[in-house]
Amino acid sequence: MDTRPPAWAKMVGMTFAPPTADLHPVVSVSLLPPLPPRNTLEEVSNKAVAQWWWLIGPSLTVLGTVLGAVLLRWVLHRAIDRVVNSALTRAAGHASQTPRRSSRVLAQATGLDEARKTQRAATMGAILKSTSTFVIFAMALLTIMATLGLPLGPLLASAGVGGIALAFGAQSLVKDVLSGIFMILEDQYGVGDVIDTGEAIGTVEDVTLRVTRVRDASGIVWYIRNGGIVRIGNRSQGWSTAVVDIQVGYDESLDIVLPLIREVAHQVYGAQDWATRLLEEPVVAGVESMAGGVITIRIIAKCAPNENFPISREIRERVKAALDAAGIRPPQAGPPSGADQGGQGGSLRP
Repeated sequence: MDTRPPAWAKMVGMTFAPPTADLHPVVSVSLLPPLPPRNTLEEVSNKAVAQWWWLIGPSLTVLGTVLGAVLLRWVLHRAIDRVVNSALTRAAGHASQTPRRSSRVLAQATGLDEARKTQRAATMGAILKSTSTFVIFAMALLTIMATLGLPLGPLLASAGVGGIALAFGAQSLVKDVLSGIFMILEDQYGVGDVIDTGEAIGTVEDVTLRVTRVRDASGIVWYIRNGGIVRIGNRSQGWSTAVVDIQVGYDESLDIVLPLIREVAHQVYGAQDWATRLLEEPVVAGVESMAGGVITIRIIAKCAPNENFPISREIRERVKAALDAAGIRPPQAGPPSGADQGGQGGSLRP
């Protein structure tokens, strides 16, 4: 590099000092502002978090508790629905595989059909859902109160005292509800059953956890508390028996009457109109009694629940028609004793 001054500089008499070899400027460290310490940012963030943690921490805990309770409730409800649906599916499969006539009739008439099981499963599902919802949200509420710093000791003590007072004051209500729950679990009776509660006999119209509504033969509606029922007679559960007594004259031949009545019983059992009501062929038990010139022949029929009265009427009608066709007369009632005494008394009058 040429360091000589240019020609025009010599003409004006100017001189230049040669430049230094290092053309890069050097900045002094003392001129820069001091850097902040490395941990200052962390200290500031920690300080901010510490100042606002009273609001951030409980809020996050409360939010997490509520979301967890809602999620747990949803999971339990889904599990309950799946259990109920699987139970209904198994019940429908068992009902479609009943081979015998009596089993099919009982499955339709004694509460073993799909509609009855659906009602019972839906009731139990509702009870389980309500119970799980109450327990979950009660625990979530206690957790939130503990997070917010509310004293739980006095609250729980007050709740305990209130629970004891409520138990003494509403023990009849608790008894009714518990009796209703066990009644549904054990399937003691349901809507449509004819029951004898000791106070009323009639058809069940509605069943709740506290009250059972029954309508008797006169049309009166009875509201019976479940806790007040000591014993229950269910006339619609299992099967019923129709007992028919046929009276003929003492001078009639049993060799003719008994085969005739057995034929009538066989015809009733084979009729399509009574195929879903009779479980077995009616049995002619034989002579039940002999008194006053009358022979009583008893017929016993095993039938579906609440079908004993219609079957008894049908058997009587058919037996009467068969006896009339065979020329067998019913027993003749003798004259009342009062008429004889009256006649004798009349002859003794002056």
